[in-house]
Amino acid sequence: MKKSNAETRVVVGMSGGVDSSVTALLLKQQGYDVIGIFMKNWDDTDEFGHCTAEEDSEDVRRVCDQIGIPYYTVNFERQYFDKVFTYFLDEYKRGRTPNPDVMCNREIKFGDFLNKALELDADYLATGHYARVERDEDGTTRLLRGIDTNKDQTYFLSALNQTQLAKAMFPIGHLPKPEVRRIAEEAGLYTAKKKDSTGVCFIGERNFKEFLSGFLPAKSGDMVDIRTGEKKARHDGLMYYTLGQRQGLGIGGSGTGSGEPWFVADKDLENNILYVVQGETHHSLYSESLIASGMNWIVPREIGETFRCHAKFRYRQPDQGVTVTIQSDGGADIVFDKPQKAVTPGQAVVLYDGEVCLGGGTIDIVNKISSEVTS
Repeated sequence: MKKSNAETRVVVGMSGGVDSSVTALLLKQQGYDVIGIFMKNWDDTDEFGHCTAEEDSEDVRRVCDQIGIPYYTVNFERQYFDKVFTYFLDEYKRGRTPNPDVMCNREIKFGDFLNKALELDADYLATGHYARVERDEDGTTRLLRGIDTNKDQTYFLSALNQTQLAKAMFPIGHLPKPEVRRIAEEAGLYTAKKKDSTGVCFIGERNFKEFLSGFLPAKSGDMVDIRTGEKKARHDGLMYYTLGQRQGLGIGGSGTGSGEPWFVADKDLENNILYVVQGETHHSLYSESLIASGMNWIVPREIGETFRCHAKFRYRQPDQGVTVTIQSDGGADIVFDKPQKAVTPGQAVVLYDGEVCLGGGTIDIVNKISSEVTS
């Protein structure tokens, strides 16, 4: 027999932001037995002794007091370092561009944190993600996009499995962001006007280059025109650049005389060369297919299966038509309907069938096109 809301305990992962605050409020209003927990993953004290985690934790305490729910703090700094940050550094060492948010959701929020919630006899773990879950009668759980397409976060939840999603609740996934703000303001929540956090959580407002250099040694090298082989400048270290990057190259409009901007086209890790190209149409910037590893299928699929769907190769990218073939090694071959610019190894490729997120994996190999792109 299904439990009533009052008998159903929900732990809310609270960040100190408006989304998780409204998540807790809505669940409380719906009669659930709600517990708010703030999760500390990173010692983010800056050089001035300023710690945003302390401020966020205090905001969570205030909101929980306003709503009338118990509040706890848990510390997963060690687990986060071992499972997410180490992976983050390893990927940069390999010259790739990782996505720590995908890993954090799988390993920490819906891994260690979910286990902590279950220890507290929780039936569900709720977060302020813009996503939805749909549960079939046979027990299968599907992950659906959030109603607010500009805020949809299924890209970052694509590595979750059936066991994790069966325990997940996303109470604001059916709401547009302005409505979430309005609910917070009408309820007088302390976080109602707090601005959204952006960027990688453990870097915060700090300069990315400075942050990374504190953990990985940088080795400067040549920046070379991929068309001509001409040395154009020096790079500060391959890890600081990502494919398709335009800003911060320091080359200006020199080159073909066209005045067009320069872009990062490729990296040669062995020889420490950063290849650049002028203009947006050179084939070195575009690919026709990729091979992904570590594919997670939210609803399991058959090895060898080939099917059509849509994909995102980065967050907030418009859906792209693709043909997918599932490989026996846990990977997938993904062929694009049209050439894609700056598909980047290390990033997540996430697949969709309409509103349903099918799952995703890590981009491993990118197959470039062989001729110029025509607009």
